[in-house]
Amino acid sequence: MGSGFIINNIKFKLAIVLLFIFICGGGFFYTFDKVITPTVLAAADGEMKAKALEIINKTIIDNCLENFKYEDIINIQKDHEGNIALIKADTLTMNKIACDVALESQQKLNKLGTIGIKIPAGYIFKNNILAYFGPNITVKMQPIGYIETRYISDFQSEGINQTRHRIYVQVKTNIRVIIPLSSNEIEVKNEIPISETIIVGKIPETSINMGLDNAGIRIRAGENTNY
Repeated sequence: MGSGFIINNIKFKLAIVLLFIFICGGGFFYTFDKVITPTVLAAADGEMKAKALEIINKTIIDNCLENFKYEDIINIQKDHEGNIALIKADTLTMNKIACDVALESQQKLNKLGTIGIKIPAGYIFKNNILAYFGPNITVKMQPIGYIETRYISDFQSEGINQTRHRIYVQVKTNIRVIIPLSSNEIEVKNEIPISETIIVGKIPETSINMGLDNAGIRIRAGENTNY
């Protein structure tokens, strides 16, 4: 009878220990899922979005500074009295530039996604002392959906018979940010002015035929393309 009591007592204590481990483990995983993971993912989203925007912006600037010349692409026609009769864009050339921007952005985003970035745990939890220390969390990224490149044209009056004309390139895509045990989809979108000029002369609204609705490109993200 004494040995049976001891065995039952051991079983009871073992059950208590297992229950304690189960509760602690459940609490840890709940905290990890509801508190730690969203915090890590929010930091990863911000860092990866910044990297993606940096790539897109540099790609736009590099391609457009070299290839987009306002006087070669925008055709301003005047009538016999010197008034502006028509403003039209060379959409074929603009589409070529947009395609180059989209393809190069795609290639660089795919490369970034494969390599990933590392974020110190201290930075994620906003610890100033450990901001650049602690274990690194690897963040990867995958472009999804489409990479869309389009143009935006903006006319602003600058005085009597003077109009400032700006042309922007806008790039938009979605990326999946991936951390261990979780992921999230975010939109990356930005526009950069690539050309600006002052047009002298009155510009009737009917004379503007930029045709930019048909300028731009849309390619599927993540495709293997040789650029």
